[in-house]
Amino acid sequence: MKVLIVGAGPAGSTAAYYLAKAGIDVTVLEKTSFPREKVCGDGLTPRAVREIQKLGLPHPEADGWRRNKGLRLLAGGRSLELPWPEVSDFPQYGLIRTRLGFDEELARHAQAAGAIVLERHSVTEALRNSDGRVTGVRAAILDESGRKTGETFDFTADVVLAADGNSTRTAVSLGIQKRDDRPLGVAVRTYFQSPRHDDDWMEGWLELPGRDGKLLPGYGWVFGVGDGTSNVGLGILNSSKEFGKLDYKQVLREWTAGMPAEWGFTPENQVGEIRGAALPMGFNRTPHYSPGLLLLGDAGGMVSPFNGEGISYAMESARFAAEFIIDAASRSASGGWNASDADSRLAGYADYVREQWGSHFTLGRAFAALIGKPAVMKLALRTGMPIPVLMRFVVRLLANLTDPSAKGFEDRVIRVLELLVPATSNTSALAPSGLKSAVSATKS
Repeated sequence: MKVLIVGAGPAGSTAAYYLAKAGIDVTVLEKTSFPREKVCGDGLTPRAVREIQKLGLPHPEADGWRRNKGLRLLAGGRSLELPWPEVSDFPQYGLIRTRLGFDEELARHAQAAGAIVLERHSVTEALRNSDGRVTGVRAAILDESGRKTGETFDFTADVVLAADGNSTRTAVSLGIQKRDDRPLGVAVRTYFQSPRHDDDWMEGWLELPGRDGKLLPGYGWVFGVGDGTSNVGLGILNSSKEFGKLDYKQVLREWTAGMPAEWGFTPENQVGEIRGAALPMGFNRTPHYSPGLLLLGDAGGMVSPFNGEGISYAMESARFAAEFIIDAASRSASGGWNASDADSRLAGYADYVREQWGSHFTLGRAFAALIGKPAVMKLALRTGMPIPVLMRFVVRLLANLTDPSAKGFEDRVIRVLELLVPATSNTSALAPSGLKSAVSATKS
């Protein structure tokens, strides 16, 4: 079996590693060249760290991988430090690693396993046969400056994995569009030279005070990178009435202007420009499987509506996809299976993804709708912040860090909550009709 992967981000490189290690012919097409920057908070929760461990990717602090103890939450004049929970299925530490280094190390790890990674190959469309099955992609060849050379090349494969992020030209070329009934976020971030660069906690601001003390819309973060800089950014959901109406870069400037001067979050200490990106949440592009094509990570809207985390889900979806492909390839090689049988097996990928996160994302969609209401958010914070045990439960829920055996009280509560709601659909290309709000959308 021959596999093409579009995009060498966390999803694409993870899938390439597992497939190459299994002896499958796999080629990754990456539109940029390494090293390259990506807009991200650079924070990796224990869920993402688990995937790094499964890959066997070394992550020593000496090489720029900074460990952290947990979350520090700020709201209502309070600060609460919550260590990562002890869960049998996850490590008890998170990481901060810039995407500049993280993505390249993942790509090189896949190459070392035998994957072919072709840089400066910008995929413009998917190719299909007369039956409509995806059979490959067309890529424009770019020069060292990232400009099109005028040369294109068609690549063919038995299976194509779209791991090309929120914009995913691969899926869009097939008419697979974003769903308006699913949450969407926008995040902006920059770096500052700061004495806080070696902070042992991932700091989350649940309220954003501006220069004049008035609250700004959205949530924020301060993550110490460990190299003399801190990653400082904010996000806002489309459930907020201010979504799409603000200059988010200016909101970031106003927020950091109100911070203590000794932190150094000032224009003269800023490293690089403020950059922004969309956060496609809650399966906002479906179906995740079409004949010959699987959507991974951001291309399939696999960002958590709870906390905006996407890297762990990108890497997990890649591992799931690789497992289905490896299984289909082995069955075909053993005889008695044809292409139709293989497609039937691969179609199970979407169902499996939905089984893993569908109910969690349904809860997250309701959560996203609620926190977009300032009065509800204010009441929740005033109630929850003074109660550490409640906030520890909230962190486990938001970060999706539960024991699959559901032995502990918190695990059982989360399990019951997920059993009470239907899993978010990821197999239909059409948005449900008659939706009145993001909360009612959870019924789909």
